[in-house]
Amino acid sequence: MRILLTNDDGIDAPGINILAEKLQEKHEIIVVAPAEEQSAASHSITLFQPIRILDKGENRFAVTGTPTDCISIAFQTILKKPVDLVISGINGGQNMSEDVLYSGTVAAALEAMFLGNKAIAISLASYTDQKFETAAFYMDKMLDNGIMELIGKKEILNINIPNVEISEVKGIKITELGHRHYTDFVKEKTDKQGNTFYYIGGDEPFWCLEDNKDSKAIAENFISITPIYPDFTKKDSIPKIRKWIDEMSHEEH
Repeated sequence: MRILLTNDDGIDAPGINILAEKLQEKHEIIVVAPAEEQSAASHSITLFQPIRILDKGENRFAVTGTPTDCISIAFQTILKKPVDLVISGINGGQNMSEDVLYSGTVAAALEAMFLGNKAIAISLASYTDQKFETAAFYMDKMLDNGIMELIGKKEILNINIPNVEISEVKGIKITELGHRHYTDFVKEKTDKQGNTFYYIGGDEPFWCLEDNKDSKAIAENFISITPIYPDFTKKDSIPKIRKWIDEMSHEEH
């Protein structure tokens, strides 16, 4: 297959390079990734400054923008022929539950999907002692077993891999997005001049461990696969709002 790899950790991040090394044994790999760290960039695009493409070697390009910029630039400028699949990752750290809304990794996969491509986001569920080889091994294995054929229109597969040795992965579970809660999300600091400043970023979150949720699968050393699509319309609420509109219109007449 011809596969485009991207991420939000940057082109020099270990996750994307370990995955590229593993997959290029069987596939044609093109890497288009941010020139610098872009974690939590979500689906942002660069509007008010120029974007540059930096040639990093054969089929390797760094883009001075966001993960979403990388996808736009790749498909409109870099790629000379179509790809079969876009893989965003391997992200260093989980992308589960509400974090998919902040994730540049997930956003890049969604942007590829919006452009008509099959796409996967893959993340390793740890920020320390990261076993990217485990995630690369299972991504390769899932491709061998036809996971790409499961991806329908208007969806991506969001995959999280437990940070354990290959032999310790217990299997694969199809999951729903769970819930997480951060504490101390805003950190207050003081500089040498006594001025107060802040960092955004909490301690380790508390994860919902309900059945069928992504976070529970990871806690039990299973691979989590969640099909997602950003449809934010809460359809269950439409009837009550429609009724309110009808009642308001009736009162006016």
